[in-house]
Amino acid sequence: MSEKKHFHFVGVCGTAMGSVAAAMKRKGFTVTGSDANVYPPMSDFLRSEGVDLTEGYAAANIPAEADSIVIGNAISRGNEEAEATLERRLLYVSLPEVMKEHFLRGRRNFVVSGTHGKTTTSAMLAWLFESAGRNPGWMIGGLPRNLGCGARFTDSDFNVLEGDEYDTAFFDKRSKFLHYLPEVAIVNNIEFDHADIYNDIDEIKLTFKRLIRIVPRTGRAVVNGDDANCLDVVVDAPCPVTRVGFGSNCDIRIVDVDYARDCSSFTLEGERYSVRMPGEFNVRNAAMAVVAGLLGGLSVGEIQDGLHSFDGVARRQEVRGEERGVKVVDDFAHHPTAIRQAIQALRQQHPDGRLWVIFEPRSNTTKRKVFQREIAECLAGADVSIISALPDPEKVPPSERLDPAVVASEVPGGRGRYIATVDEIVEAVGNEAVSGDVVAVLSNGGFGGIHSKLLERLSRGE
Repeated sequence: MSEKKHFHFVGVCGTAMGSVAAAMKRKGFTVTGSDANVYPPMSDFLRSEGVDLTEGYAAANIPAEADSIVIGNAISRGNEEAEATLERRLLYVSLPEVMKEHFLRGRRNFVVSGTHGKTTTSAMLAWLFESAGRNPGWMIGGLPRNLGCGARFTDSDFNVLEGDEYDTAFFDKRSKFLHYLPEVAIVNNIEFDHADIYNDIDEIKLTFKRLIRIVPRTGRAVVNGDDANCLDVVVDAPCPVTRVGFGSNCDIRIVDVDYARDCSSFTLEGERYSVRMPGEFNVRNAAMAVVAGLLGGLSVGEIQDGLHSFDGVARRQEVRGEERGVKVVDDFAHHPTAIRQAIQALRQQHPDGRLWVIFEPRSNTTKRKVFQREIAECLAGADVSIISALPDPEKVPPSERLDPAVVASEVPGGRGRYIATVDEIVEAVGNEAVSGDVVAVLSNGGFGGIHSKLLERLSRGE
C-alpha cells in the first residue's frame, strides 16, 4: 500500500474518513472522495485541505488513475462505487487498514475499548497527552470539547484510538480494533451489544480475546477488574495485565471516592484525582485514563492537571438549554446499562427536580426485543419515562422487534409512557413540565430535532 499514490475515499464525509483523507493529502498523496451528502463543516474542511469532492455515488466518480480505493464502514454491497471497484478488480482497502499502514505502524497506540465509556475515556486520555504537550494523534467517536475535533493525526509517537468492536467493512468482518496495533489496550467493560452482528456474549468476548492476543509483551492490557467478562478475556493473556477497579482483587484500586454534584474525586495508588463529571462510571473512565497516562510516561501532576481541566464530550450529559426553569439535557445513552448510568448521574447532578427521560430505541440492538425487560427496568429510575416508536422498524424482522408500548407498560411504578412521535412527545412535555424539572433525551441519533423543539415549546408556555 505504501507505493500507492492516489487514494479515492468512498464515504469521505464521515468524521474518521474525512480526517484520514485530509491527513493523507498532507502526506503528499493525491486524494479524492465521494459521499451521498457533501455538506459543511466536513465538506469545507476537506476542500480547504485540497481534497477533490464529488456528491453522490457513481462508477464514473472513481478517477482512472486512482490506485487504492478506501471503502468506508457505512458502504455496503449495491453502492455503485463499491460495485465498480469489484468489477474492475481495483485494489480496495478499509479505513483501519489505511490508518494502520500510514499512521499507526511504529507508534505508541493506546486503544480504548469496551461496551461503554470508550468515547469519554479516549477523549480524557487524548486530552491528558495534549494538555501535557505530547501532541498526540487521536480518533474518537464523538466531539471532545477540549480537542475541538473527533480525529487528528500528527507526527507524535502517541495515538489514542477509540477501539470499536463493530466490524471493519462489508468485506472485512473483523472488529476495527484488531487493526490498531495496540501498545496499551484498555477494556472498560464487556456486555452484549450489536445484536445485528453478534449472536451472543461469547462471540463478543472472543473478539476482545483477539484484541488482547495482539498486545505485545512490552505493552499492557488495562482492564476493569470488577467485570467478570473482562477478567475472562485476559485469562492466559500473552501480555502483562493490570486490573483496575474497586474490588480487592484489583491490582490498582479506586478508593476514597467523593461524589459532588458536578465533580467526582478519587484516589489511585495514594494520589488524588478529580474530574468535573458525575457518576461512578466516570470515575471508572477516569481511572482507566490515569493508568494509561502513567504508562505513557506522563507525570502524576500532568495527569491531575489534565483530568481536572477535561470538559467532557458533546452529547454526554450536555445541557442544551433551559426554558421556564426546565432544563433539556442531551445524552447518547442507548444500551440498558448506559441508560441506568445516565439516570444515576442525572440524579446526582439534579437531586431536587423531577426527572423526565425520553428514550428513542434507535440502535440495532435496542430495536430488538433482546433487552425489552432490561430497558423497562432501567427507565424506572426516572420520575417519568417516555419511549418513542422505533425508527425504521421494517429493518428488524417482526419476530425480533422491540415493542415500545409493552416496554412502557412494564416500567415499574407505572412511570412509563409510550408516545410514538416527536411532536406528540414535545406537546406532552410542554403541557406538563414545571420549573425545576429536568428533561433528558437519550438517543444515539438526531431524534427529529427534539431538543430544539422541546425548548421552543417550553418557551411558549401554553
